[in-house]
Amino acid sequence: MAYNGKRGYVSNENISVPLFQNKWLDKLTRSHIAIPVSMFLLYAAGLLYYTKIATELSDNQMLMLFFGGTFFFTFVEYVVHRWLYHPGEHASEDRQKFCYTVHGIHHDYPKDKQRLAMPPVPAMLAATLLLVIFRTILGKYAFAFLAGFMVGYAFYLLIHYSVHIFRAPNNVFKALWVNHAIHHYSEDEILFGVSSPLWDYVFGTTPRKEKKQQQVEVSAR
Repeated sequence: MAYNGKRGYVSNENISVPLFQNKWLDKLTRSHIAIPVSMFLLYAAGLLYYTKIATELSDNQMLMLFFGGTFFFTFVEYVVHRWLYHPGEHASEDRQKFCYTVHGIHHDYPKDKQRLAMPPVPAMLAATLLLVIFRTILGKYAFAFLAGFMVGYAFYLLIHYSVHIFRAPNNVFKALWVNHAIHHYSEDEILFGVSSPLWDYVFGTTPRKEKKQQQVEVSAR
């Protein structure tokens, strides 16, 4: 395992060190971005189709549930990124190791394209677990809701990939590039929203206005 108990290291390499000594096990921790994105979009399409043929929900109900699931994903994204992936320096060593495996190595090697998305095997497990949880709680409403959630996840992956690989655009979406750059290279205890800054405003994890303005000016050069 690559974790050595230290944080704050950032590499410019485009490939990260192995997480596991076994090369086959380590391959399971890597993925091309297109694989999980395609999986989630196809899964969402299947869930919507099943909702249409197996339930009596109207198109409007399906649409509301779908966008409700997409919105709910932005909240889950923030919660997981802030409280699961960034446990703080007082967390136990076992938890630090876990967080490094699932997220910390990405902070050390932010240019590694193969570690910008959840690999296929855990992605399938996560999708199945979410279906069980949502089905238990929401019943027949779960499928359209989960479809929206999975589309939100897919767009999150595309956004996360883009802010690491491509130059920031000169439009309103530039803020996503700036925010994530601050999180990675300046203050990793703020700006946990990748696909949306909404929950950073709600929970007060945005940077001071003047500091963010400085980051914007530097990024624009």
